Formats: sequence, C-alpha cells, structure tokens
Amino acid sequence: MSKENKNELTIEEEEVNISDFSNDSNNLEDLPLVAVDNKNDKGDSTSDIQIDYLNPKLFEDIRTVDIKDLLSNTDESSVKDEVKDQYLGSISDISENQVLSGRVIGMNEKVILIDIGFKSEGLIDRSEFPEDAIPQIGDQIDVYLEYLEDRNGNLVLSKEKADFMRNWKEIREYYDTGEIFSCKIIKRIKGGMIVDINGLPGFLPGSQIDVRPIKDFDNFLDKDIEVRVVKLNEARKNIVVSHKVIIEDSLQEKREEFLSKIKVGQIIEGRVKNITDFGVFIDLGGIDGLLHITDLSWGRVNHPSEIVELDETISIKIIDYDESKQRVSLGLKQLMPHPWENVEDTYPIGSKVKGKIVSLTNYGAFVELEAGVEGLIHVSEMSWTRHIKNASEIYSIAEEVNAEVLSIDKDDRKISLGVKQLGPDPWDNIQERYIIGTLHKGKIINITQFGVFVELEDGIEGLIHVSDLSWTKIIRHPKEMVQKDEDIEVSIIEVSREKRKISLGLKQISEDPWPDLIKKYETGKEVTGEIIKILDKGIILQLDGDIEGIVPFGARSSKGRKEKLSKYNSGDKITGLVMEVKPDDKKIVVYIEDLSDQKNSSSKGDVEEYLSGQDEPAAQKIEIPDELTEKSSKEESAE
Repeated sequence: MSKENKNELTIEEEEVNISDFSNDSNNLEDLPLVAVDNKNDKGDSTSDIQIDYLNPKLFEDIRTVDIKDLLSNTDESSVKDEVKDQYLGSISDISENQVLSGRVIGMNEKVILIDIGFKSEGLIDRSEFPEDAIPQIGDQIDVYLEYLEDRNGNLVLSKEKADFMRNWKEIREYYDTGEIFSCKIIKRIKGGMIVDINGLPGFLPGSQIDVRPIKDFDNFLDKDIEVRVVKLNEARKNIVVSHKVIIEDSLQEKREEFLSKIKVGQIIEGRVKNITDFGVFIDLGGIDGLLHITDLSWGRVNHPSEIVELDETISIKIIDYDESKQRVSLGLKQLMPHPWENVEDTYPIGSKVKGKIVSLTNYGAFVELEAGVEGLIHVSEMSWTRHIKNASEIYSIAEEVNAEVLSIDKDDRKISLGVKQLGPDPWDNIQERYIIGTLHKGKIINITQFGVFVELEDGIEGLIHVSDLSWTKIIRHPKEMVQKDEDIEVSIIEVSREKRKISLGLKQISEDPWPDLIKKYETGKEVTGEIIKILDKGIILQLDGDIEGIVPFGARSSKGRKEKLSKYNSGDKITGLVMEVKPDDKKIVVYIEDLSDQKNSSSKGDVEEYLSGQDEPAAQKIEIPDELTEKSSKEESAE
C-alpha cells in the first residue's frame, strides 16, 4: 500500500487480479475500490470520503513484467513499434493556457479529477458542469489548463474556458470564411440586441437587423435569426453580427438586374421605405430611389407625410438616373399634367375665384387656387379705404377667401388677385358726399406730431393738420387739444378722389378772430399778460383770448440779463406796449422798457435778432412802429 503527499488526493490500492471480476458483475463489494480523501482549504482531511468503484476496463492495457523480462528485452529493436508509439505519445509538451484532452478518473462533491498525461492529475470545479451533464469516470473531455500548480500544488483545469476557447475558435472561422449561421436573440439593449452564439454573447445592432427601419424590436426576442460575423475583437472578445448584410447580398442580384433595365421616363411601382423632411426614400426592389419633396406635388407641400405614408406602395416616374453613383431620382407630380398649361382658360381675367391662403408676407397674401396654381392679393388690393401695412392684419394661414382675377402672366406664372374689387369703391362719389366747407362729425383714430386722423365713416379718414387746430394758440403737439377716440366736429377743407385724401379743419368751424384782434391790440396799446415761459432771449406772455405775446430782450450782457430776469417768475403778471401783431405767427410783440437795453432799446436790429433766434413760429423779422422809435430816441437824448 502506498500514499501520495498530503496535498494530493490519496489513493489506496489493493492488489487484485482484474480478471477475477466480470464487467457485468452486480456485486459491487467484489470490485476494487478507489478512496478519494476530501480535504478542506487548509489541507485537513474531512470525514466525508467518497468511494468510487473502478471500472475494470481501466486495467485492460496493464501487464505485469519482472526483472527477467526487462533484462531479456534490452535490445531497442525488440520493442514493438506499437508500444513505442504509445510511449512516445504519452510524452506531451504541456503548458498553461491551452486546451487539452483528459480522462475522468475520480470525483467528489466539489471537484472532478482529470488525468491529462501530466505528472499529477488536474482538478475541475464540479460547478462548471450542468447537473444533468456530469461526466462519468473514464469519459474523455476537453479541458483548459489554467495553472500547472496552485498554492496547494494542484493542477488547475477549467471545462468552461475550454468550451469558450473551442467556441471562439469556431466563431473566428465564421468570421474568416464569412459563413452564415443561425443564433438566437436573447435580450434587447440600447442600440440593438444580444444574441447567443454557441453560448457566447454577440451584439446585433438595430441598424443591422433589416434593410428597412424596425418599428418594434421586441418582436424579435427569443427568435432564431441567420447572421454573419462582421466584426471581431480578439482582445476584448467582442462579437458583432449582422442580418442586414445577408439581405443585401440576396438583393444584389435583383439590383443589378434592375439597373440594367432602368430608363428615364419609366413608370414603376415602389414601397415607401423612409420619410424625411426633404423627401421620401422608395424601395424599388434592391435599390432605393429618392422622391424629393419638390417632386411630390405641383402645389405646396410642408412635409412629405402629407402626401404619402410609410410602407405604402405607390406609382412613380423615373426622372433622372446617375449610373456612376447608382442614384435614382423619382417624381410623383410628373404623373399629372402641369396645371399652368390651361390656366388662362380656367381662370379668365375678371372671374371670381375661391382659394386657401398658403403664405403671408408684408406685401400681400398668396392664395392657392389649386395644386400648383397660386395667386397674390397685394395689400393695396385688399381694401378701398384702409391703409394695410401687413397682410396678417386681415388674413391668417389656411383661411379661405374669395377674390377677383385682375391679371395673368403665364410666362412668369403669376396671377394677381383683388378682394376690394368684390365691393363698390366708396371714393367714387366722395366729392358729392363731402362738400368743401360742410361740417361733419367723426372719431379721432390716431394722433401724430403733424396732425390728427379722423374717421368720418367706415374706411374713410381725413387729416386735421396741426396748423388747423386753433386760430390763436400755438400747438406744439395735437395732444394738447384733443385725445384719441374723442368724437369731434370738423370742417371739410379739401377732397381729392385721385389721391384719396380729405383735409379737415377744427379751427374752421369758427370765424377767424385775427381781424378783430388786430383792432383790439393796436400798436402802442398797453397790455397786461401772465408770464408762462422765460427764455434766454425773451419772455412769453399769456394775453387775453388764448393769445401769446413775446417780450424780446435788448442787447444786454449775459450777466446783466440774468440780473433783470431774477426779478421775474412764471405766473407773474407784467405790463407792456404792443409793438406789432403777427396773425400768421399767432404772436403779438410786446415792448417792456425794463427788459430792453437803455442805449439801444429802440433798435429794430435787437428785436429782429431776438425773433430770428427763437424756435417759435413767430420768431420772424418784424417792423418796429415809428412812434416807439421816436419815443426811445427822446428818452435816450434826455439821459
């Protein structure tokens, strides 16, 4: 009886004669035993000992020799060739990280003992085998040699890695040869699917499942699919497969046949494969053609999905073909005649038409009369009376409108339409309804710096210029007198049908007061007014009857002028003499001795210089009365 070292399985043998046991013997107690000692990780023996009965066939090739036999067979030539081959075959170059063939010679609950022809037996963890596929003693299996010796001195083998290496070798052959094989889709992930290739996972990208876009990937789960390996990464052990390449290869023959028969102008059928913003891709049977959005219809198309649907079969016309790039351009509208061919007969000038607004601009609205035929309603043709700046003020997209055909330019494919022509022009008899000098009521609809717009009736407006708001008051902005949406009475000053303008007046509803004011404010008359504004070169007074007076300064130094003005404030009342009445400028020039230069108080040049430097309309050259000049001269001589 012999024992191995404590780190190896212990085998106790009993000297028996193999021929004494029959292969079909049912008496297990009569068979030789192999005791496998289970040791824990520390090398200590456990009490669980599995006794396996050896298969008698293991000893069929064993024979007994003695020393005499050895001495009598020293001649090398006497060794049988068969025995020599067996001996030499038992010597193998065994190293780590390779797949070897081994024989099962023992097992327990944790490991299986494998003989690979090395000095010691190897161990494989029992968990690497399925419960229903545990090998039997004597079975030959492929194993992967991981370590020649672990920390316990055992030869470590792996069945799973051997299977992996065998499968990887097979997949590499698939890749090298381009062979088509079948695998099962087991899982869906981002970007594609995971397939099972003989126990190894492979990646099937979503774009490589089919030549057409996939709507529902879940329909492919747990189904077998034929694929071809298109990418292999040895370092990372990544596998990428494709089913699409198989389909494309099968379509190649059809593609070549199609391209050999294709002709421009040919009408064929195709399936809508994909819809994009710029057009539709049509499957023509092995090759894709592009149906551009501009070739879908003679009319406007916002998106191709308005005309066609996915997977729809349609008839199209081949309008162009690039043989070198194998590009086919298709057309759908070319199957119908161009709508502009008989447009003059369909839409004669003066006829009433109805259409849908398809586009709005600042200068007009485009109306689709039929697919491919559009007309323009210019802003000037939208209303007889209203001034329209942008078509969107009146119309909106997709709105249906009625119009009249004004003109047709077939060469440039333009049709001019009008809406205002559907009703009478209110300006035709405008001069009969608004006679000059008559009074009318209206509503203020807009106020500007230069005047006030008054609506006399729906669509008829007139303008009151700022100079026609008051006879006597200087109006710097119309808002000083009127407000928007206010109802007022106005007088008709001028009417122009050609220019479509009406001039109105507010002050004209009363008599001009200036003839009486000239008499009232005669030259040299003493007047009293309230200071409403103090300027650098004069003072503005408020006189009776909403009339403004101007008190010009003399040629006094800036320092002297400030001393004089310091005595006056807005709201003070002062008295002076009327120098001149200016009806055109709505001003009365007033002379005040204290505010003029003592030496040059009567100088006309001083007054004229003052008036010329003012922003007020009355700041114009005036004549100084002789009486004031003579009076000033006498006072100057007396001094």
